[in-house]
Amino acid sequence: MQEQYRTLAREGVHEIEINKSRFLCALAPVATEAEAQDFIARIRKEHPGARHHCFAYVLGADGGIQKASDDGEPGGTAGVPMLQMLVRREMRYVVAVVTRWFGGVKLGAGGLIRAYGGVVGEALDVLGTVTRQRFRLATITVDHQRAGRVENDLRTTGRAVREVSYGAEVRIEVGLPEADVESFTAWLADVTAGTARLELGGEAYGDL
Repeated sequence: MQEQYRTLAREGVHEIEINKSRFLCALAPVATEAEAQDFIARIRKEHPGARHHCFAYVLGADGGIQKASDDGEPGGTAGVPMLQMLVRREMRYVVAVVTRWFGGVKLGAGGLIRAYGGVVGEALDVLGTVTRQRFRLATITVDHQRAGRVENDLRTTGRAVREVSYGAEVRIEVGLPEADVESFTAWLADVTAGTARLELGGEAYGDL
């Protein structure tokens, strides 16, 4: 698995105008192809009068799924430069739709490539990106007396505390970089005098 990947901070839009043609780029973070296709369909529905709705998306932490469409523009002048921009920026789990309203002036193949790729790049700058790190999920089980200090130490040292649940004992779920598991186990034994239990689970991605 990839140790980390970059994705979109939030859904949003960005628009530019070139020679009277409007290019509206809508970006969204998505987890699956179905979500990407739903977003594309939604943008088409929102702008039924536009001539083109070109799209590109990249899914998978390794970027294993990549698709693009020129939607009626000359082949290779819209979807491909959009996809290339996403890949160049190392974006994952993101879909881009560029809606174009023709302004009466032909831009030529080079102009279209620059416009479609450029508006995606500008939109990424405007909306911002976040990096997600691969974590090993781990559950700490500790007595109530020591739980407060453990949780406080976890948060003050920037650990990813995912959930805290209280019962006969306190269970704290955290995310740990794989390389930190051994040192974390030793730290936990030290601060709880060996009374806490640590159970390692699966893997997930979280904000870096």
